[in-house]
Amino acid sequence: MRDTLVIIPTYNEKENISRIVPAVLAACPACDVLVVDDNSPDGTGKIADGLSAENPRVKVLHREKKSGLGRAYIAGFRKALADGYAYAMEMDADFSHDPEDVPAIRGAVANGGADLALGSRYVGGIRVLNWPMDRLLLSTGAALYVRLITGMPFTDPTGGFKCYRREVLEAIPLDRVRSNGYSFQIEMTHTAWRLGFRIAEVPIVFLDRREGTSKMSGGIVNEALWMVWKLLARAGFRRKPGKRKA
Repeated sequence: MRDTLVIIPTYNEKENISRIVPAVLAACPACDVLVVDDNSPDGTGKIADGLSAENPRVKVLHREKKSGLGRAYIAGFRKALADGYAYAMEMDADFSHDPEDVPAIRGAVANGGADLALGSRYVGGIRVLNWPMDRLLLSTGAALYVRLITGMPFTDPTGGFKCYRREVLEAIPLDRVRSNGYSFQIEMTHTAWRLGFRIAEVPIVFLDRREGTSKMSGGIVNEALWMVWKLLARAGFRRKPGKRKA
């Protein structure tokens, strides 16, 4: 079985992709990288193809059009499962997630006994750099909102720097996951929590992107606001983790 596949979704990330992929490979010798590109008009996919041609640890998955972060990750998860990886990671292409944190998040699953590790900006304090106050308040407020509604105890349920043991992805019906953006991260973590998997939080430092433009939108925020109520209803209005089946 292969070790770890780090899935990096991209859309117009030409300023970052040629730097983030080598940085991840250097930080984690056990990791391969899968770039999932949504037909970026700026040529990100072609740059990723060039990286793949130079290094067999780099894979590229081209999708026909931009259809959301969640759909990109689902495609990446399916690839990780089909190719026999033990662990699958999520991370952003824009260096807001530090490649040097990849080994610690992976290690929480590979060596620390967790089934899902969440890179957390808020466990043990706030570690976010270069965000305006309104963005920070939106993020911390969203985390509190998710905890209050769903009962999940995690400090950063909307974060997208994560590592899954393959058994978690095999247990989640990926074809039924419909959300994107923040809500995708919430739904995946809540589903794993309700299935009784062990979830750990790993402290990270989050740095706002230096190049390119943010994909944040009002629609993403609204989807997350409603998704937590759907998750609560799906769980039969129970706000406790499920028991892992043998």
